[in-house]
Amino acid sequence: MIRIIYSWKVAPEHAERFIETWKNTTNRIHQEVKGARGSFMLRSAEDTTLIKTIARWDALEDWKKFWQQDKHSQMESMHDLGERISVEVFEEIDDFTK
Repeated sequence: MIRIIYSWKVAPEHAERFIETWKNTTNRIHQEVKGARGSFMLRSAEDTTLIKTIARWDALEDWKKFWQQDKHSQMESMHDLGERISVEVFEEIDDFTK
């Protein structure tokens, strides 16, 4: 398993639409794309314009294939509402969340 951490900067006036767009986008990707396991969103308590979306994938190859097959166009509307600051890839070692 891998986790992809996307960092976003979202203006307050776009926050609600960004969150709704993310919900629709992440659910669609999870349903339609092989290896996509869903994701969750975090917002900074100190600076509410900073948002992290953390996606879980079966394998790095699945995530790369998603980007190579132009399926990532589903994320375009998120880019219209916020600025993606960074993308980081991490290998999941363990997960004790319930």
